[in-house]
Amino acid sequence: MGARTRGLANNILANGTIDATDGLSGTIPASNVNNTTISSVTSLPSSVGDFVQSTASDPSPATQGDVWYNNTTYAFKLAAVTTSGTWVTGGNLGTPRYSSGSAGSQTAALMIAGQNSVPNLSTTAVESYNGTSWSPSTSYPSTYFQIGGAGTQTAAVAWCGVIPSNYGGPQSFHADTNKWNGSAWTSSGNYPRGNGGQGAAGTQTAALSAGGTNTAPGAPGLTTETNNYNGTSWTTVPATLVTARAFQNSMFGTQTSALGVSGHTPNPVQSYNGTTWTVGTSMNTTRFASAFGDSNQSGVAFGGPPNITTTEVWNGTSWTTNPTGLNTGRNSAVGFGTSALGLAAGASIGSVPIDQATEEWTGPGVAVTQTITTS
Repeated sequence: MGARTRGLANNILANGTIDATDGLSGTIPASNVNNTTISSVTSLPSSVGDFVQSTASDPSPATQGDVWYNNTTYAFKLAAVTTSGTWVTGGNLGTPRYSSGSAGSQTAALMIAGQNSVPNLSTTAVESYNGTSWSPSTSYPSTYFQIGGAGTQTAAVAWCGVIPSNYGGPQSFHADTNKWNGSAWTSSGNYPRGNGGQGAAGTQTAALSAGGTNTAPGAPGLTTETNNYNGTSWTTVPATLVTARAFQNSMFGTQTSALGVSGHTPNPVQSYNGTTWTVGTSMNTTRFASAFGDSNQSGVAFGGPPNITTTEVWNGTSWTTNPTGLNTGRNSAVGFGTSALGLAAGASIGSVPIDQATEEWTGPGVAVTQTITTS
């Protein structure tokens, strides 16, 4: 007997009936399968999986609209987009300080030396942040504050700095540069002159330094000078600040796109495009703010004397005062990260001269995890 075959109808007509004439050669019209609308669904087969994902930890990053069940905390969670920026408490520094060098991001930050007591004394302490807590790293080679810092947690560069007069003799300004590979510091090319309080931006192999001060006898005081670092040496570039500034902890961006927001009056903001410095749009509150950000088009300024909480967001055109500010007003805090995800650590805060608190920033329009409350 010859082979027996069976024709399988797979051509569904628009009216819902089956056309068996095509047999195996039949096709399903696109009009029958291209409609994404699904309604009146009351259950899903087990092969599809759970409708709400169950997970031992919250996904990171989360996407707006994601819903899941955290089976560790026994809570339903939702990723919702923020309408304004938020600050939440992070892990405390091991060594309270301010005016430190900085590198890295919100979840992988590096804090370098800084001032840690009153009267002026500084520290060699270096700490790394993992998004939850700080841990000690290899100490910085010199006891400086007002250091410049750039790069990542595992590939950073730090330069210049001040040794306070409390260590004996007059306050001194230094030009040395040191590179960090994640475990050790290595001496690199010296800065063109001893300096302190310079603005810092960029990476280990493409760093930008602008302004700063040297008040030693015969020194120029506040400077307008701009210098580039290529991973080996410093070069003074033709571009100069519109007005001399000390941008310590208040400049952010890259070697070719940076913004300095130091609070000198009448207009503290200056913008750099890799060739020229220009006067930028003033913040709504003029102050010596700390800052972090991506470029001259995106950043965040926060805090400042007299220990205020005010936070402002820069979009490349204007400053917007965030509805909520820092949880603790602070001055000379150190900033890390981007306008979307940033970090503020340490500070000088009035009656408690040196602070070790850390606050984490999530910017407007970023998806954040929220617990779904049930009754």
